[in-house]
Amino acid sequence: PVDADAVTARLRAGFEIKHTPSHLSFLAEAEGTLGLVNQYNAFPFAVPGSSQRRPGFAVVADGESIDLNRLQVQYKTKAFALTVGRQRINLDDQRFVGSVAWRQNEQTFDAVRAEATLGAVSLDGTYAIQQDSIFGSESGPRRAMDGDFVFLQAGTKLGAVSAKAFSYLIDYDDPFAFANSSQTYGARVSGSFALSNAVKLNVLASYARQKNMGQNPVRYEADFVLAEVGLGYNGFTLSGGYEKLGTDSKVGKAFQTPLATLHKFNGWADLFLTTPGNGLEDYYVTLAKALPKVKAVQGVTANVIYHEFRSDVGNVKFGTEWDASLAFKTKKVSWLVKYANYNANRFGVDRQILWLQTEVSF
Repeated sequence: PVDADAVTARLRAGFEIKHTPSHLSFLAEAEGTLGLVNQYNAFPFAVPGSSQRRPGFAVVADGESIDLNRLQVQYKTKAFALTVGRQRINLDDQRFVGSVAWRQNEQTFDAVRAEATLGAVSLDGTYAIQQDSIFGSESGPRRAMDGDFVFLQAGTKLGAVSAKAFSYLIDYDDPFAFANSSQTYGARVSGSFALSNAVKLNVLASYARQKNMGQNPVRYEADFVLAEVGLGYNGFTLSGGYEKLGTDSKVGKAFQTPLATLHKFNGWADLFLTTPGNGLEDYYVTLAKALPKVKAVQGVTANVIYHEFRSDVGNVKFGTEWDASLAFKTKKVSWLVKYANYNANRFGVDRQILWLQTEVSF
């Protein structure tokens, strides 16, 4: 299965009622996805009886479905928010927990989330009992995964520097997901510094340690390391970084982030949605440009990214990848052109993907 052609359409509709004196709101939202051209495999796993499982094509994970995306009650003030129900959760850059909004069907959580600000300290805690996946209502048991999920964050900001400690506990109830049960503890530091009136320095660093949890059949410990430096000038941003999802070489089990918006990281060709057993090192360089606003077109941004992928153990050269995108908005319509080109060495096969996307909001 090397080729696929997919033209999909999504309608997402909902309503929100706010009662300002009580600080309460109620939100309900549903979405439906239709495959107009369905020469693609919607599911990278077996779904008995599903006509959307088409192994003769490459995977495009936008299955036809009708789903309840969000259904929540929220109490919110300036210093505190409490959200109960099926909700969207995006933490930081979504490296560990995100909504995967890139796909037609979002990832949401059946959860209770509390957010508070106490002076210079921010606190964020979530307890979820279900992960509602991107695969939609027709994907069998992988439509939603039950378990106990705890996301905890505590952060502060000192001048231009933000620091945060985090803990993510994932304990699945479904046997097919046991291998992703884990506990992760770490920290993240970021900052932006003006070097002159025109030049800005951006820095980001993060470290985490992960080990098995619950009924994960493998006992392991692995590290996550991220370091990134960027310079901004006149709408241009040039940045370079290194990310490692390490492995426990004794058992061949690598650091995983199953709740992340994975498409944002390690290349848009999606070769590394699951970290290989010998781990992953990603060396990358990004050039981004935000173009000036004009009357007819707003928010024009262009990106070019280069990745070099290696294993954490054994120094295996996995491959390289070029990614590029152009995004802009005309009135209420958002447009996106996106391209990924993965050149395989010792992992996977060559892959090229082109996306054309438009979204209307009203």
